[in-house]
Amino acid sequence: MKRLYRSNRDRRIAGICGGLAEYIGVDSNLVRLGLILIALATGVLPALITYIIGWAILPEKSD
Repeated sequence: MKRLYRSNRDRRIAGICGGLAEYIGVDSNLVRLGLILIALATGVLPALITYIIGWAILPEKSD
């Protein structure tokens, strides 16, 4: 069973985008681009709040 974790290898800030990319099986840069586009479309604050919540809730993957 797959679980969603923050990535400890593919990270820029907190590993949220890297972990999500590993979970769905795509390149992490696509996830980061998608996050930027969502932030621009909805306003930066909702995307930032969602990112911070993910940072607080998701555990870091331990190898």
